[in-house]
Amino acid sequence: MSEKTALIVGGGTGMGLGIAAALADAGYRVAIAGRREEVLRQAAAKVNTVPPILTHAVDVADRASVSQLFQWTLDELGAIDVLVNSAGTNIKTRSMADMAPEQWDEVLAINVTGAYNCLYAVLPHMRQRGDGLIINISSIAGLRAYEIGGIAYIASKFAMSSLGTAVGNEVAADGVRITTVYPGEVNTPLLDKRPEPVSDERKANMLQPEDVGQLVAAIAALPPRAHIPDVVLKPRLQEFC
Repeated sequence: MSEKTALIVGGGTGMGLGIAAALADAGYRVAIAGRREEVLRQAAAKVNTVPPILTHAVDVADRASVSQLFQWTLDELGAIDVLVNSAGTNIKTRSMADMAPEQWDEVLAINVTGAYNCLYAVLPHMRQRGDGLIINISSIAGLRAYEIGGIAYIASKFAMSSLGTAVGNEVAADGVRITTVYPGEVNTPLLDKRPEPVSDERKANMLQPEDVGQLVAAIAALPPRAHIPDVVLKPRLQEFC
């Protein structure tokens, strides 16, 4: 697997870091990107693989920043076999009544436009090679309008899901596969943005970032002829209805 490469956007914490660790363990040469360079460096040191995980700062809502990231990744890795879109955010004021328009803009800019910007940057490269796997980390909130997710987050995840499906249909003939992963509750730093604190007991019953990482590594191990368009991964105790 030493020749395979992966870029995880949003790879400094949470599910992104779990995915980066799993792909590195599978033998991929991995680069992670996120807003905070120091967090990225600490994350790469924590995984401690050979070759080491590479890091680069990016603001996914800024198209120029995304373009710079992908050019850097191609220069460093030579190719991008797997792209994981894991950057995401949420807000504490989650109802229509309490949310400010600027908060809506923030969530949509990162969760939807950020994913679009990354797709826009990587697809010419993958289409030219006739191969590539893109994994978008959505949420069960992108399938079910669970109140706990909040108006902006739910809307952004539904949009991200349909974006992946529509683009995936377009690029399949070019050899590119797009998978949307719908995780349920996961114990990540994003829980700090919930309106109410989450208990340690509840966190223990959630998925852990490494669970999502194992799933992504399994998807990436499939041959190019095999395609998983969508997959739901949830804690055993979380309802899905």
